Order: sequence, then C-alpha cells, then structure tokens
Amino acid sequence: MFSRYKKSAAPQPAASTTAPVKSLHEAPAAPASGGPRSLVSRRPGGQPGVQPSAQAIAADKERKRKERMSELKVELHKSLLDNLNLAALESATEADLRQEIVSISTEVLEGMSIVLNKEERSTLFQELYDEVMGLGPLEPLLKDETVNDILVNGPQQIFVERDGKLTLTDITFKDERHLLRIIDKIVSAVGRRVDESNPYVDARLADGSRFNAMVPPIAVDGSLVSIRKFKKEKLGVDDLVKFGAFTEEMAAYLQAAVSTRLNVIVSGGTGSGKTTTLNALSSFIDNAERILTIEDTAELQLQQVHVGRMESRPANVEGKGAVTQRDCLRNALRMRPDRIIVGETRGEEVIDMLQAMNTGHDGSMTTIHANSARDGVSRLENMIAMAGIEMPIKAVRAQIASAVNLIVQASRLQDGSRRMVSITEITGMEGDVISMQEIFRYERLGLAPDGKIIGRFTATGVRSHFAERFRQWGFDLPASIYEPIAAE
Repeated sequence: MFSRYKKSAAPQPAASTTAPVKSLHEAPAAPASGGPRSLVSRRPGGQPGVQPSAQAIAADKERKRKERMSELKVELHKSLLDNLNLAALESATEADLRQEIVSISTEVLEGMSIVLNKEERSTLFQELYDEVMGLGPLEPLLKDETVNDILVNGPQQIFVERDGKLTLTDITFKDERHLLRIIDKIVSAVGRRVDESNPYVDARLADGSRFNAMVPPIAVDGSLVSIRKFKKEKLGVDDLVKFGAFTEEMAAYLQAAVSTRLNVIVSGGTGSGKTTTLNALSSFIDNAERILTIEDTAELQLQQVHVGRMESRPANVEGKGAVTQRDCLRNALRMRPDRIIVGETRGEEVIDMLQAMNTGHDGSMTTIHANSARDGVSRLENMIAMAGIEMPIKAVRAQIASAVNLIVQASRLQDGSRRMVSITEITGMEGDVISMQEIFRYERLGLAPDGKIIGRFTATGVRSHFAERFRQWGFDLPASIYEPIAAE
C-alpha cells in the first residue's frame, strides 16, 4: 500500500474483532437457534409448504445479496477510516486514492475470507470511493446527466426526476445516521450547519447544484433532502426551440424585447423552467453591457464578458451576519450596472427591483412564482404590501405598470414537458386596473394515448405595443409573426 496515505500505527483489519461477513456466493445459513427453514415459506398470499416461484427465489436471493453487500461495505468503510491518513488525502490524486482504497479493501476481504467476482469488487470499490471522497449513495445520481432533481424522503426512499417525471430508485442509505453524515458533509463544506436547533439548511454543492435539507425532529420520517442539479451546459434559445419550449417566432420577439431593453419578468411554478428561461433570455444581452446578478443560490450562467455575481448569505450561529437579496440589490445600484438580474424575487426586495427598473436600469429581469401573468401582477402587489410599504393600491399598480414591460409565463405540463405558455405585455393603466395584452400563447388540443399533451403555439393576432420601439432599435419584426394560426 501507499505508506504516505496510511496511518503510521494502523490497527489491524476489522475482521480480527468482528464476526466475518458471509461470502456473497454462499447460500443463506440456517438460523442459529433452530434447524433449516425456507426463507420464503410464508409469503403474502402463500401457504406454508408451498414451493415459491423461481422469480420469488431470485428476488429473495438478490435482496439478501444486497443486504450482505451493504454489511460488507460498512465493515470496509470502518477499516478505511481506521487505516487512511485523512489529512494526507487532500494532496492525493484520484488515481492514488483509488489504488489505496483497493489495496486496503483487498487486505480486509482476504482477512475475512470473502471472495467477490470482478463486477462486485468494482462496484464495491467505487461505492467506497464515493463514501470517502463523494456523497455516498447520491454520487451516481449526481453523475447521471439524465437526472434533473434528487429527492430523498428518509434513508430508504430516493426519488429522481427525469424528463419531468418522478421515479423511485433502488438506491438507499444504510440508516438515518448514514444520511445525516452525508448531509453534514455537504453543509460543513460551505460553512453552514444543520442540527436540532437549526433543522433546515440551504447550500450549494461543489458543482453548483442547489441543496436543501430538513432533519428530525421537523422531518418526521427521516431527513428530507432536495437537490436541484446544476446543468454544466446551459440550454440556449436554439435548444429550447428544438425541444418545443417555444417557437422561432416567439424567439425572434423575445430577442427584440431583450435587446431593446424591456424589463422582463419570468413567471411560473416550481420546476417550470424559470431559471432556464432567464438564462436563455440573457443570451440576447449585448456583450458591452455591465450586468449584475443577485441570487439566493447562484444558478444563472451568463456568457457575457462583464458580469458581476452576488449571492445572499444567511445568518451565522449567533444570528448575525445575514446579507439579504435586498442588501445586495441596494448595493448593486451603486455599482453602475446597465442591467440587474435577480434570480428570484420573493419578498421585500421587490421594492428596490421595481425602483431600479424605473430609474435608468432598463432591461432588468427577474423571476417570480405565479400561475399566470395576471397572477404575477397580483403577487408583485402582495410582496409590496408584505414589505410594509404604505401606498394606495392605485399608486402600487402605477409603479408596477411603469416598471414592468413583459411577463413571460413558463409552465410544467402534466406530462412533464415545459412550455412557455404565454407572453404578455403590460401596456399601462386603465383607471385603477393594469392593462395587459397577450401576444403569444400555447393552446392545448388534446391528450395522446401515451399521455403526452397535444398542443400548439400561436399568436393572438394582437400587434405588439412595443413594435415602434423595436423598429427604432433595428428590429423590424414582420407583421406575420403576430398572425394567429388558422383553426384546423
């Protein structure tokens, strides 16, 4: 073994002090207290003495193999912690560390007289590496490019979202202590903590993925973990058009809107693709502009040259040191930005955001949680009220109508697909009401036998209120993009 990674006074392998784990290829032994008995003699719906089916025998054998593999992994992990010089691992290369894990684990397996085939050994060594250097059982899911979200409901239930659909995986933690150890490993790496006195936490993984956890006693049936994976390759406008999120005509309109510095709000529910849409819209911003982004958890991936990124910070253990989005936004106004992009507006920072939009920072963008454009305006009104600002409702609405030009509504449909279901302009005030006009919408036409939603994007026939502005800025959009699709 590599002596530089091994403790100088390493204890003997765990096999000398613990009962040996049975070979994965041995048949299950009879209980110590009695004679041999069938492992599946009393199955639901079956009677004693009835021979189980071959499928049931195979399933039971696989279950027991996984249990023995899990027990073996625990023993080997203990041996690694006893033998590895963890302080020296910081400077170790991945190849050296993997070789060290293989070497120590092989010694322990030989001491236990356990024989594994090549596939089992490879799987076991990879899982041990993930335990030591990664996030244990979650590591394969983090590496899986098809997984968008990882949702953990206690140690025995791990769900993933693929293509908008949730599925239960066969991956589990050994117990609640194992899950808590992984959670603590994540949050301690970013200087945060989670325990009974502070039972929930937001953090960011090393790759930028958003992490949230809630632990007992607040989480009743075991710790709850949610991981929104960070996309290494951001989706551009062309990609979203290809995936059917919106059409080329809508893309041309949005390019004109962003380039001519309209203030845009992306509205939608959780997981509807608001941040993805905001990223795509930001690609239309000119490279010469200074952009400042403000987020609770940094997710935006802007490709421009001149970008300043800010991230809010929660209070420390003493309840001090918090830096809110509103603090960042106020400071951003003193940093000569051309545009301000707020990852998500959900509280009192809405006041500063609207004032920024009204005072020379045209082209600013943000996202809000709402189910429609009209609901989005109501949400803005409610957030202003929650901020404790005493203003007449007409003055509040006049502020919103003056600041916000465009609301883009994103939605995740029941089949898991994400669509830009509406693009709505705010045109001003009519009495006490904010006047709005929808330019594009998504029409649902039916449901396919496989559960996929059948629909189409269409213009509403209303010409853009900003058409003259577009023309003056060099975006003379053809009148045909505003023509609705004829009914079939």
